[in-house]
Amino acid sequence: MKAMDEYIEEALAMGHIRPSTSPAAAGFFFVGKKDGGLRPCIDYRGLNAITVRYPYPLPLVPAALEQLRGAKFLTKLDLRSAYNLIRILKGDEWMTAFHTTRGHYEYLVMPFGLTNVPAVFQSFINEVFQDIFDKFVIVYIDKILVYSTSFEEHVCHVRTVLTHLRQNHQPS
Repeated sequence: MKAMDEYIEEALAMGHIRPSTSPAAAGFFFVGKKDGGLRPCIDYRGLNAITVRYPYPLPLVPAALEQLRGAKFLTKLDLRSAYNLIRILKGDEWMTAFHTTRGHYEYLVMPFGLTNVPAVFQSFINEVFQDIFDKFVIVYIDKILVYSTSFEEHVCHVRTVLTHLRQNHQPS
């Protein structure tokens, strides 16, 4: 119960969820993580089964690896709660509703578990980095790899990537 209370309080405070009156509700539970912590999970199988798929392609790993040829410096960034950068389309929030012992809530930002979230996020992140793709950054969903041939260049590249991320940090 403590984990549930903490998750709900934090998500409400961050503006990721709100109380809901939706006629729909998915189940909410926690699963154990490798580090001993708990990961919140929502059972969106019913919603995913009727969702029209967003056909945005995910990058091909072999093609991305080819870009690294000649790189001497690499920085890997892993975006935490990356999907929460994207707001659910206004009017569609009710479909993300979930029920807990604390009440009925719905997401205002994209939660983990919806079938189209990886493709939608890849589309978003590609837009964020459109001017530097294929130059010194590879992005696969929430994993970012910055690559360079010199240290000085690498510092500049990492700063550029971080600036792009900072400028696109708020849910739209």
